[in-house]
Amino acid sequence: MRRRNSSNASRRSSTIRRRSENLRFDEFGFVLTKRKDKKLHHRCHDYSYPQLSPVRVKELCELLSYWNGASFLCKSQIERFIRMGIPPSLRGRVWKCLLTIDNLRDTSDFNYQKCLLEVRGPLVDLGVSEYGILSAITTLSETQNDLGLNQQLPICSELRYSADDITLFRQIALDLQRSFPTHRSLMGDSPEAIEGQAKLFRVLIAYAKYNSQVGYSQGMSYIAAVLLMQLGEEEAFWALTALLDKPKYLTQLFDLSLTKVQHQVKVFDQFLKHRKPKLSQHLESVGILSVHFVMPWFLTLFTSLPCWDSVLAVWDLIILHGLSAVFRTALTIMELLEPRLMEMNDEGVVLPLLLRVPVDVAQYSVLVPALWNTEVQDWELKCMNSLVLDESHHGPNADGLPPVTENKMNL
Repeated sequence: MRRRNSSNASRRSSTIRRRSENLRFDEFGFVLTKRKDKKLHHRCHDYSYPQLSPVRVKELCELLSYWNGASFLCKSQIERFIRMGIPPSLRGRVWKCLLTIDNLRDTSDFNYQKCLLEVRGPLVDLGVSEYGILSAITTLSETQNDLGLNQQLPICSELRYSADDITLFRQIALDLQRSFPTHRSLMGDSPEAIEGQAKLFRVLIAYAKYNSQVGYSQGMSYIAAVLLMQLGEEEAFWALTALLDKPKYLTQLFDLSLTKVQHQVKVFDQFLKHRKPKLSQHLESVGILSVHFVMPWFLTLFTSLPCWDSVLAVWDLIILHGLSAVFRTALTIMELLEPRLMEMNDEGVVLPLLLRVPVDVAQYSVLVPALWNTEVQDWELKCMNSLVLDESHHGPNADGLPPVTENKMNL
């Protein structure tokens, strides 16, 4: 049976390779889909982001060359450029400066390359390669099942992996399958895709080892993949570390149990009631809970939006302002969708609209100006957070949100 599966996998691989040779990609690396497949992949390739003049580009380069993260002038200047629109070729440098990647790496005792060497030992013992991690899912699953039946590892002092290692490797490998399957750096089995998948695997494994308290959880693969599209591998690792570990950013979204993000969904639920009481009441009457659509938005940082230039502009703002920009983006989308949502009374129509935001709302010329015109104050979020904490004292799920499991997320 295993030989037949291997043969089938080989044929599928050859088919994918032949198809990939004829594919065309847009400027951000996403495959140009046929019109009939656009709804399936929910990806728009008609970008409308502004082009900076050569003079502005030169000014931005000069700013980045003497960047000082502690300088108010530098921060105000970079915000001005982000509002105008960061050129794709300079976005990686902007993110590096804002996240202070070099300083984080230089002041840490963690050695990325040494960590990877330590990880490769368990992989070798399991017969798994980082360059074939997707094809190793079956092997990891069988090993995990065997351990579950035997309740313990084989008695062998030379084994360099644990049951936790197998669980971690398998979980990341499973998530790699659904992380941007139409991006050239991750789709198919071209040399570029194999290398891209290996890089993403290494970055995620390294972070799980770097911060074992947080480890790996759903959504991280999307965030790390976006960082790898803009930065080198080790730079992407330190950028992920900055986003997940600095209180300003996503510390309050990620943990192993998804408890933190569920709390932030409740905060947004209160925030929506405060800002948009009629819309909030309408969604509740239809049977739509914030957890069903806000959690995927938060965990993947809006990478499900169909217009990639808009996604990157959202990320620019999040990397500039932190968690408050995540709430700001969610509120902006809700405001843009409000006229349509208020006319809908069927849960089966409302939820798909929220999970797959239409192109006419997500396009740069609509979403980004609206985003800059939307204000979210820190004191508002603190007040909403206090409300949620007060409600939690009355018992679990006092606000009616159901407990969320990984399978229910379907990211």
